[in-house]
Amino acid sequence: MSNPKIRTDDLLDCIRLHPLYKGVSDESRLRVFMRAHVFAVWDFQTLLKSLQQVLTCVDTPWLPTADPEARRFINEIVLEEESDLAPAGNHLSHFELYLEAMQQCGADLNPIYSFLADLRSGKTVDEALQNPILPKGVAKFVKTTMDIVDSRHVHKIAAAFSFGREEVIPTMFRNFVEGLTRIESGRWSTFHYYLVRHIDCDEGKHGPFSRLLVNRLCGDQETLWKEAEEIARTSLKARIDLWDAILSDILSNQTVARSEDFQTFVLDA
Repeated sequence: MSNPKIRTDDLLDCIRLHPLYKGVSDESRLRVFMRAHVFAVWDFQTLLKSLQQVLTCVDTPWLPTADPEARRFINEIVLEEESDLAPAGNHLSHFELYLEAMQQCGADLNPIYSFLADLRSGKTVDEALQNPILPKGVAKFVKTTMDIVDSRHVHKIAAAFSFGREEVIPTMFRNFVEGLTRIESGRWSTFHYYLVRHIDCDEGKHGPFSRLLVNRLCGDQETLWKEAEEIARTSLKARIDLWDAILSDILSNQTVARSEDFQTFVLDA
């Protein structure tokens, strides 16, 4: 759903029609995609938690925050993004679910595990992003997200979250769901569940909630709307750059697909 104050249709079209979707033409290429895309799943959670820090009280002693409705929007989204129902009946964050999907299908987990280990050891995000095993385009994409988070401007963070993520995710993921439905393989069941779940959540609740949040934060202040639009466009441009980098990596990757890979995973963008 477009917003007359946030003009991003040109960039959304670039993402919707990006050649990456057709470039992911077999299972081995989808694994290459996941190896990089998992970093966008991680920093999505970072965007969300930064909103929760600002719009709700996570300190003690607890004090009520200024906007109870904004508080409700964020807590609703956090509940599902951080502890959603997994296929086995347990509860996982969408990031952890993505890691399980990568493990199930045989995607390379070393870059994201190395990145997390660096953060746990006390390195800053900037330091962890210097790891040479990270896929192409990841450092630039995550740095863009972290710069928005570090601004501490809640309307900018909300704009990146809503129009740079929640608004575009169903469009992106629907392309992959259509491809996965052509594969009769248990290797992709968790990833398929993740994609379908994300589409349902984002279209049903998270997208509308996040747009309402931006409306509440910007109100009738044109300066805030202008800044929100600028950040939304920055976030979408970063996504296009990441898609360009992943496609370049896929096309330059000389790894031969595993013998059991199906060759029917062809996406229509």
